[in-house]
Amino acid sequence: MIIDATLPLGPLSSVPSIASAAEKLGFTALWTTETMHDPFLPCPLIAEHTQHLGLGTAVAIAFARSPASLAYTAWDLAQTSAGRFILGLGTQVKAHIERRFGMPWPESVVGHLREQIDAVRAFWTTWQTNQPLNFRSEHYKLNLMSPFFNPGPSEYPDIPIYIAGVNTGLARLAGETAQGFHAHPFHTIKYLNEVILPAIEQGLLKASRTRQEIKISTSAFMVTSPEEETFVRAQVAFYASTPSYRPVMALHGWGEIASQLSTLASRGRWAEMPALVSDDMLENFAVIAPPDEIPTALLQRYGGVVDRLGLYIPFIPGERDEFWGNLLRGI
Repeated sequence: MIIDATLPLGPLSSVPSIASAAEKLGFTALWTTETMHDPFLPCPLIAEHTQHLGLGTAVAIAFARSPASLAYTAWDLAQTSAGRFILGLGTQVKAHIERRFGMPWPESVVGHLREQIDAVRAFWTTWQTNQPLNFRSEHYKLNLMSPFFNPGPSEYPDIPIYIAGVNTGLARLAGETAQGFHAHPFHTIKYLNEVILPAIEQGLLKASRTRQEIKISTSAFMVTSPEEETFVRAQVAFYASTPSYRPVMALHGWGEIASQLSTLASRGRWAEMPALVSDDMLENFAVIAPPDEIPTALLQRYGGVVDRLGLYIPFIPGERDEFWGNLLRGI
């Protein structure tokens, strides 16, 4: 199983030392996120200050960007990193796309993301082969690529695309067209095995692809102390209150709790929400063990289920280095 790390929030000036430390410890990749900062900006620094460490976005918000901007950015980062870059795309939810990014929410989330990915790859094919750009779909008509705007061939044209998601539609799409699937941290093993993996298999079958052609990646909630338990309960409560994530709760018979959490969230009563997360829910969403037993517990839960695994905590050099070292040696 591959073990990855997540870049902590902070200034770009901190990225070189974090990336170097992550590579030295033995992580396979360092993922950037799109919360308070642009996920692409740290990537050139990660590439510049490492030799072998993979890097990628987990995730960049697809619907906040045009296919052209995604294609150009990924093309440059793949070249800069000598082929180590992974383009991870997520859709976000309607409120954020419309009210935070000021962009339109598509009628069909899966259909629109499929078009975006196909359009991005159309740019890459044109640049690599010098064939005319001619991509047409319901939402895009792309046929202008003069030499002045063509970056030309790359030494690393086969850029992996990972899709992030919670529900079956995006999982099926990943099986059809992507090299990886970022399963949301808000998951249970039951949900992965009974909902997500079968949907990915459906997509693979439709596209005549094999399971070996896609990597399943996720981040795990971990509880090793009372403080972490408090944090994880709050995170689970927050995600469970989101209507888009309701199927995870429904699978376990927790639909009524999810509705209660949504009501509390809509009223801004955040402090009351973690109390609705029962011990049974916590055990399903999080790996609970002493620090030295976490590697074994993670293997028992995720072995044979996912290909790439990280923790729902960022990697900060100098903090828990012994723990990270034991984790990387133990898995």
